[in-house]
Amino acid sequence: MLAFAIFVFTLVLVIWQPKGLGIGWSALGGAALALATGVADWGDVGTVWHIVWDATFTFVALIIISLILDEAGFFAWAALHIARWGNGRGRLLFPLIVMLGAMIAAVFANDGAALLLTPIVVAILARLDFRPGAALAFIIATGFVADSTSLPLVISNLVNIVSANYFDIGFDRYAQVMIPIDLVSLLATLAVLGWYFRRDIPARYDVERLEAPATAIRDRQVFHAAFPLLAGLLVALFLTTRWPVPFTAIMGVAALVLMAIAGRWFTSSHLHVISLRKVIGNAPWQIVLFSLGMYLVVYGLGNAWLTAEAARLLEWLGGQGTFVATVGTGLASAILASLMNNMPSTLVGALAIDQAQVSATTQQLMVYANVIGNDLGPKFTPIGSLATLLWLHVLAGKGYRIGWGQYMKVGLIITPPVLLAALVALAVWLPMLPPQ
Repeated sequence: MLAFAIFVFTLVLVIWQPKGLGIGWSALGGAALALATGVADWGDVGTVWHIVWDATFTFVALIIISLILDEAGFFAWAALHIARWGNGRGRLLFPLIVMLGAMIAAVFANDGAALLLTPIVVAILARLDFRPGAALAFIIATGFVADSTSLPLVISNLVNIVSANYFDIGFDRYAQVMIPIDLVSLLATLAVLGWYFRRDIPARYDVERLEAPATAIRDRQVFHAAFPLLAGLLVALFLTTRWPVPFTAIMGVAALVLMAIAGRWFTSSHLHVISLRKVIGNAPWQIVLFSLGMYLVVYGLGNAWLTAEAARLLEWLGGQGTFVATVGTGLASAILASLMNNMPSTLVGALAIDQAQVSATTQQLMVYANVIGNDLGPKFTPIGSLATLLWLHVLAGKGYRIGWGQYMKVGLIITPPVLLAALVALAVWLPMLPPQ
């Protein structure tokens, strides 16, 4: 009960974020309390840091890359092209925006897709003079698809990175399993969102109101470097999968290369468009403190009772056959993520799967089902992920206030069918592949 009370206290601090603390210091406060009361010990600090360090710094490097490209106008350029490809037809623009969000989530993670694309979509909708109901449909779709299609690559979600590192899954193997699952999730997302917002999507819009995509580009050197850099990054991630190269090393090099181009480090003039100081200042450094602090609190909670109970549940599910084990693990992970945030839920699931006595095939299915549940489960409630809380804050700053009740009403309707489709696809697809 003490471990659970400390976890609840920490989660409240993280969500509330008292002035000056932020998510990182709030989580560290809970970790300090766990250490002081004996819920966690100092030996656990090293264990938790070993689990989270690579995922955390990989995520920071990825967000730095995203922020630089955003400052260069890369995402605005892409969104304006998509809006023009809609050719004035609202029912074509809607799926195009959803697919753009899916592509951005795949490479730049769910946080990048939700937090960087949303303000751009809001600006385009304002330019097109969409009525509030129509604008809200596009905005919610942008936020939802950022998570529902953050499955395909290890770098697509912090959850994926933690899970891949914990179970030693290579970049290529992960992609082989999850890219088809992500396509199923994308199709289900398009179907569910299209059905739910069918009355809100406008039939027509005026393309002539839009600026030319080229006007969005602020730094042409960074913009032109984006495509070869991203292609090289993906190639490097696939090629190094057989060697013990941390994801942080690859992402860090890519971030430094882009910083060098943006900062004009290779020229004598140093006349640059993008402020690297601003980019570095806006990078999610608090996530480093949050990962260590929150995971330490959850590790202590797991040692107290949660991991053992979760392992028993997984063993029971494993005894019901692979299909039930897959769907049951994913649903349990999703529910847990919606109640306690997906980052601590991911660790609980990983520890429980590692401890559960199940067959090798069932364990593999559970590992990926835990990823799916923690990627999609946060859409049930606003506290399911930090990205959602930040997304709601960004929207409020743009004049679009979505209450928790309104959010959960939408989330509870559109999330279950997409989650179920992805889990069923996993249960069918993974057994068809050769073992890892």
